[in-house]
Amino acid sequence: MTVESVRPKDTTASAEPPVAGGAVPLLGHGWRLVRDPLAFLSQLRDHGDVVRLKLGPKTVYAVTTPALTGAVALSPDYIIAGPLWESLESLLGKEGVATANGKLHRRQRRTIQPAFRLDAIPAYGPIMAEESYALVERWRAAGGVLDITYESFRVAVRVAARCLMRGSYMDARADRICADLTTLFAGMYQRMVVPLGPLYKVPLPANREFNRALADLHVLVDEIVADRRAGGQKPDDLLTALLEAKDDNGDPIGEQEIHDQVIAILTPGAETVGSTVMSLLLVLTEHPELGDKIRDEVESVVGDRPVAFEDIRKLTYTANVVTETLRLYPAVWILTRRAVADTELGGYRIPKGADLIYSPYAIQRDRRSYERNEDFDPDRWLPERSKDVPKYAMSPFSVGNRKCPSDHFSMAELTLLTAAVAHAYRFEHAAHSDARPRIGITLRPRRLMLRALAR
Repeated sequence: MTVESVRPKDTTASAEPPVAGGAVPLLGHGWRLVRDPLAFLSQLRDHGDVVRLKLGPKTVYAVTTPALTGAVALSPDYIIAGPLWESLESLLGKEGVATANGKLHRRQRRTIQPAFRLDAIPAYGPIMAEESYALVERWRAAGGVLDITYESFRVAVRVAARCLMRGSYMDARADRICADLTTLFAGMYQRMVVPLGPLYKVPLPANREFNRALADLHVLVDEIVADRRAGGQKPDDLLTALLEAKDDNGDPIGEQEIHDQVIAILTPGAETVGSTVMSLLLVLTEHPELGDKIRDEVESVVGDRPVAFEDIRKLTYTANVVTETLRLYPAVWILTRRAVADTELGGYRIPKGADLIYSPYAIQRDRRSYERNEDFDPDRWLPERSKDVPKYAMSPFSVGNRKCPSDHFSMAELTLLTAAVAHAYRFEHAAHSDARPRIGITLRPRRLMLRALAR
C-alpha cells in the first residue's frame, strides 16, 4: 500500500489559502456541491491542502489532507459549528451531545459513555442477534423484492431503540421514525450547501413535507419520554441514565436537554447505521464472492448454529468487509467545524469565526493514501497491510473528544448483521433498483431493490 508523507506546507502563517475554481455568481461553489459533491470534494486536494470555497455569501475553508483533518478534529481551536450543524440544528437542537461544545459536551459525554463501554456492549449482543435473525426470517417469509431502504433503517432503529431505550413502545414507532428521518436528512443537506434562509420558509410542497416530518419526530421523542415516566420502570439503559442525570449544580437536567439527547441517540442509530447497512447489502450484491467468503468464515467459526455476539472477534474477514465498506461508503461523508480563535492550519491563516469543511469520503478514497484506492479490497485491513495507512486517512467514527461514542457498538452490530444475512442469502438487483449514491447529510444508495436468494 502506498503511504504518503503528510507534512504541512512550508508557507507563512499570513498566507491565504487558494480559492477553488468553478464558483458561479450568487451560489458560489454551492452549485457544485449540489450537482456533484463527491467528485467536487475529491478533486479539491489537487488545488491545495487547504482551499477556500464560497457557499452563497459565506467563505468556507476546505481541508483536504488526512494530517490536517486530524489536526482540526483534535484542536480546541475548532468547535462543532458551521454549515452542517446549522442545517441540523432544527433536528438536533442545541443541548444534545451531537451539537454541544465545551463543559456541556463533556458532562453529556460522561452521562452517556457508560452505555457504550466495551464491557457494557456484550449485554446488547442478544438483542443484536435477535434482530439480525428476525430480519433473515422476515425476508424468507416475504420472498419477492425487498425495499432495502425500508429494511435497513427498520433494523437500525429497532436495535438502537431496544438496546438503548428499552420498551415495547418503540415497536409501533419505528416506522414513523424511519420515514421522518428519511425526509429530514434529504432536506438538511440542501439547506447546508445552498443557505437561502427565508426561502426555506416559503410554503412549497418540499418545505411543508420537511416541516411535517420535523414536527412529527419531535412529537415522537416526547411520547417516548412520557411513556417511560408513566411506566415507572427504570431499566439499566441510556434513557434511564438521561432521566436521572444531574447538571453541574447537582440538579436534574432540563426537559429540553433530555429531548435533544434522545434525538441524538435515535438519529445516528437510524440514519448512519441504516445507511451503512444499505451500503453493505449493495457491496454483497455487486461482489458476490465476498458473501461466499463470509459464509465460509461463519461456518468455520460457528458451524450450524446461529452467529452470536461472542463469535464476533473471530469473524475477522467479515469485520474487514464492514471496515472497507465504511472506507468507500462512509455514511458521514462531510463534516464542518468553526474556528474560535485566529489560528494557523498547514501554514495558512484561519481567522476567528471561519467555517471549515472536510470530507471523510474524499480522504478515505485518496490515491495518495491507498493503492487501488477505488477498489473494494477487505484484505487491505489485514494487520500487515493496515499499518501502512496514513494516520487519520481512515476515521469513519471521527477522533478526539468528538469521536462517536457508539463506535464499538456499531461495529459489533454491523459485523453480526453482515454475518447473518450473508450466510443465509445471496443478493441480486431487482427492477427499478438504483445503486447511485443518494446525497444528503448522510451518504447511501439512492433506491436499493433486491432479491434475497437463499443459499
